[in-house]
Amino acid sequence: MNLLGIGMDIVETKRIADSLERFGDRFLHRVFLDAEVAYAKSMKFPHLHLAARFAAKEAISKAFGTGIGHEMGWRDLEIIREPSGQPRVQLHGKAAALAQTRGVQQIHVSLSHTADYGAASVAILG
Repeated sequence: MNLLGIGMDIVETKRIADSLERFGDRFLHRVFLDAEVAYAKSMKFPHLHLAARFAAKEAISKAFGTGIGHEMGWRDLEIIREPSGQPRVQLHGKAAALAQTRGVQQIHVSLSHTADYGAASVAILG
């Protein structure tokens, strides 16, 4: 297998909290899928978990070299939490089609957050 791309991103958790306060469900459902929202809302500080997932989506788009836009949208990328706690990337729509075209076999993601920042790094293999 070859390394096809790497990406990383960091986001201020306050930015996510402010977007939630200002735009509410409109922001949530523009960026996140239902399972991501449900997971975050089950936690004491949802904005921290949303910030890490936001950063992961940015990192994935950077690893593909596309950014969020025409070739893949926010909701084409889903961060799933395995029972072990390990995050896993699930691609949908345009992102899944792009991954198939590029021969992607695995996407590894690592998430982290503090009170102030959410961060993620991604490696795409094929």
